[in-house]
Amino acid sequence: MTEMERMYAYFICSIPMIGGVRAGQLLSRFGDPQGVYEAGTAGWREILSDSVVEYMDRQKKSGNLEEEYHSLREKQIGLVLQEEEGFPQKLLEIPDPPYGLFYKGKLPEQKQPSVAVIGARECSEYGRFVAEELGRYLGSQGIQVISGMARGIDGISQQTALLAGGTSYGVLGCGVDICYPSQNRKLYEELIQKGGLLSTYAPGTKALPAYFPPRNRIVSGLADALIVIEARQKSGTLITVDMALEQGKDVYVVPGRITDRLSDGCNRLLTQGAGVFLSPESFTEEFLRNWEEKQELSSPDPAQKIRGRRKSRKRIEKLEEPLRQVYKLLDCVPKSTEIILQEAWKKGEYIDIVTLHRRLMELELMGYVKQNTPGYFGTSAN
Repeated sequence: MTEMERMYAYFICSIPMIGGVRAGQLLSRFGDPQGVYEAGTAGWREILSDSVVEYMDRQKKSGNLEEEYHSLREKQIGLVLQEEEGFPQKLLEIPDPPYGLFYKGKLPEQKQPSVAVIGARECSEYGRFVAEELGRYLGSQGIQVISGMARGIDGISQQTALLAGGTSYGVLGCGVDICYPSQNRKLYEELIQKGGLLSTYAPGTKALPAYFPPRNRIVSGLADALIVIEARQKSGTLITVDMALEQGKDVYVVPGRITDRLSDGCNRLLTQGAGVFLSPESFTEEFLRNWEEKQELSSPDPAQKIRGRRKSRKRIEKLEEPLRQVYKLLDCVPKSTEIILQEAWKKGEYIDIVTLHRRLMELELMGYVKQNTPGYFGTSAN
């Protein structure tokens, strides 16, 4: 992309209500970022709601696009777009990937494992202890810690990961030039130096309640697994969990006392099949084993892929035809039963949900399938 094209792409990224899907629709209709910019209200109304069109029109008329774009460099703020090198590949796999990401510091390493740690802002001493121990251990093991830089569990885990010599990335619900919450200023500065701050919102965007649920999909999207430390029955933390499950991520939960309201959400997740977090050491051992298996399965090495295909064929040949049908619908990235059912029907294999569940359970017992989170199934590397 030329600088001129990136400037117009910046305009699209500066509209909070436009994510990757809408950006894609606009680009498909008007050809390129400049075409989108010049389409004006009449063109935008073909795709966007009146409220979004009005916001875009105000943004276009009120600011100096060229000046705003060039000020990014002065503020040491980067912008990376979907099609550019460095854009986190994991985000391209989520349902609504952002069109672009603003960042200060650096972007997460693509080939390093990452874990999202989330939980209550008003955490207990127990929650604080677990977050400190977990952050410290992950940092010492070279595992990137992703979180929202919020008070409580988020900030504590990130701070201790940095103290242990590790890296951490904060995903903000405001512009990356704004420290929110303000009491985490020290962490904000350290993340810029030792990791990074990321946001889908343009610099200067203030933190509003409506901006936090969409940013949660970025927290879970950047991670290979999610750990929940303390969450009430009705908690914003559980929104992130839902998004992680939708993205096919493994979710682990720290169990708590049944009399502790801060553990109600966690204990409920455990009854629904979330993984149990017992210690940083046991989690990391299992997590890294699963992560390495996935890396091997997605390896670009042709010889390795051939060996994997041969091994897979031998495994499939041992299965009876009804089980083989279901196994062929799976891969290493977990899928929900609804998606598996839809893919079966597309291939003309009309299986009902009860039969599908029974066959998946059989495959799991035989070691062909893994279910790390409730309702999501993927192939086992064993």
